[in-house]
Amino acid sequence: MLYFKSIGTPLVLALALFTLSGCDQAEKSAQQMLDQAAQSAKQAIDDTNKAAQQALSDAIGSEGQKPEDAEKKEKSQEI
Repeated sequence: MLYFKSIGTPLVLALALFTLSGCDQAEKSAQQMLDQAAQSAKQAIDDTNKAAQQALSDAIGSEGQKPEDAEKKEKSQEI
């Protein structure tokens, strides 16, 4: 009986250390997954922003981007 008690304590400590190292590995894996998810979300936001800017530019077209000189010439020709 004394033999089992002397082995039991180091065995429990060793199991606790293995469990903690497993938790650290799981935490690292979870952190990597979160980083990848954040990067994917950032890319999706950037792509959406780019598409929205392009759609806005297409909707405005060249009419919305006339130079000021062209507008002044049009007004002066109407007179």
